[in-house]
Amino acid sequence: MSVGAGDPRPTAGVLPAAAETWTALRESGGPLPTAELDALWARLAPVEARDLLGLWRGFAFPTGHRLERVLARSRWYGKRFVALDDVQPLVCAGENGELFSDVKAGRGEASLWNVEFRGEVTATMVYDGMPVLDHFKRVDDHTVMGIMNGRPGVVLDDGKHFYFGLERA
Repeated sequence: MSVGAGDPRPTAGVLPAAAETWTALRESGGPLPTAELDALWARLAPVEARDLLGLWRGFAFPTGHRLERVLARSRWYGKRFVALDDVQPLVCAGENGELFSDVKAGRGEASLWNVEFRGEVTATMVYDGMPVLDHFKRVDDHTVMGIMNGRPGVVLDDGKHFYFGLERA
């Protein structure tokens, strides 16, 4: 029996309760406690690096992390995974809506690997020019959750990680 549009079974790796939690957190106005986001992360399935190839629209979960303001000012659109060794981590929208890779702010570009984080191997974007790793887990076939990790003085804000989502464009 194949899983089709009318089949109530979830897509491989997707937990229905986790998907419902994702939607509630995505739609909340914030601020969100990072403990809730960590709990959701723990329930999501890892994703393979090759499954992220393509253009993704991003958003920050409203936790009060300083990067939320930085990304808003930069007009962050999302990320473009061209190949495992060709990633544009900071795709921004220009004044006329054109998309461009902000290599200055991102200090270069990035690559995509499968890396262990919190006891699981999952897709991870490694920035070329700074000690930053973005780890990803699958919400569904078109959505992933991300946690920015790396050198504490660079990525942590008051001891907290930056949490975000990507939706396939």
